[in-house]
Amino acid sequence: MSSLPLSQTHNTIKPDHSLAITALQERFGKQLSVNSTVREQHGHTMTWLTNQPPDAVLTVQDKQEVAAAVEICNQYEMPVIAFGIGSSLEGQLNAPYGGLCIDMHAMNAILQVHNEDLTVTVQPGVTREQLNHYLRDAGLFFPIDPGANASIGGMVATRASGTNAVRYGTMKDVVLALEVVTASGDIVRTGTRAKKSAAGYDLTRLMIGSEGTLGIVTEITLKLFGISECIGSGICHFSSIEDACQAVMLTIQMCLPIARIELLDAMQIKACNQYDNLSLTETPTLFVEFHGTEAGVAEQAKLFTDIIEEFGGRDFAWDTNEAERKRLWQARHNAYHASSALRPEASALSTDACVPISRLAECVSETAKDIEASGMIGPIVGHVGDGNFHVLLLVDTKNLEEVATAEAIIGRLATRAIEMDGTCTGEHGIGQGKQKYMHQEHGNALILMQAVKSALDPKNILNPGKIWPEALSIS
Repeated sequence: MSSLPLSQTHNTIKPDHSLAITALQERFGKQLSVNSTVREQHGHTMTWLTNQPPDAVLTVQDKQEVAAAVEICNQYEMPVIAFGIGSSLEGQLNAPYGGLCIDMHAMNAILQVHNEDLTVTVQPGVTREQLNHYLRDAGLFFPIDPGANASIGGMVATRASGTNAVRYGTMKDVVLALEVVTASGDIVRTGTRAKKSAAGYDLTRLMIGSEGTLGIVTEITLKLFGISECIGSGICHFSSIEDACQAVMLTIQMCLPIARIELLDAMQIKACNQYDNLSLTETPTLFVEFHGTEAGVAEQAKLFTDIIEEFGGRDFAWDTNEAERKRLWQARHNAYHASSALRPEASALSTDACVPISRLAECVSETAKDIEASGMIGPIVGHVGDGNFHVLLLVDTKNLEEVATAEAIIGRLATRAIEMDGTCTGEHGIGQGKQKYMHQEHGNALILMQAVKSALDPKNILNPGKIWPEALSIS
């Protein structure tokens, strides 16, 4: 299907799934809900896309129940949408053709921890905060940290990233193996706990980022990392976004092993000050973090000081105090809510793009100028160490002129990033919101992707209406 114009509702005619719902009720009883409020909660998206609820919601306890539900849905050709905690940003959870939402939150067991191998196996409902709380006494941690306390299954589905990506990578780098329920209801494994393999196709990474369109993840095996002896965090201010981005670019090009390096523009700093009761200077600011030994962290901080001085960076202060560090990063993780509070009566639209690090300053600066010229409120934040940044536009959705302006800004950002040999989304995914840019970014490669989709899901029951532009949708 085509992407939804953000200013319009979806008018897809939903098929009758009553026979499938009857079969599901016979199998699952009270675990299945057709309550309208519950259904609307599971069509929830953290965007302004129209809420499109499923026909029913099933809360599952184990993989056998997932497999049984998918098998029934496959028999009756009823769509299936997997649900974690509902923090996706591009309409991935909507049900444009109705269907069954499988709520995975109760599948939240940490199944195995292998300290000596630095691996853990979890169910998809486990959240990143839950996992790290469990691991901390072992001196281990899981580094992928999107702003929300997302479920691990959802993070697999959207190929999530976060503030640590510059050093530790994204979900594609830390997932070793998956257990997946296929469209026919079969349970398959896609890998092992070995750190590498040359045996056959890499089905694990095929599933990562597929947004529930190729299978439903029921188990995940992850890489872990040791908690560093010393962690130092700090901030520094710049006169312009371009100067801040140039400092980031040189930091990465100098191979400084920085763990986190985040950009917040002046508007975002203002929002954080108001929301978290801070008193930061309201100019473009970098939040940074260094991991290593005490001597190593001190050396990294010194090298970073030398770099930022070249670009007018000032007031750089860093500390290893854990309480202060957590306070600093909590403010960064609250950026979405802080920005929304700048105009609470408006709807918040979060979008992202990612470019090669050499084009970062140009892309961010042009985007900032575009937002300023529009007269809209649109704070910018970014995991700029890997070229990824976000814009949060605050829009009165009842004002058609504002809606059109916001859509135009998003479109220009996506095109700008793709033309710079980047991508229209670094971590939010495609869902419904960014389907229109898939042709421009992937060209004929979309035909190969669609062939995979057709082979693994011939009846198109797995999260239909997501990712694919209309010209390539399965009938």
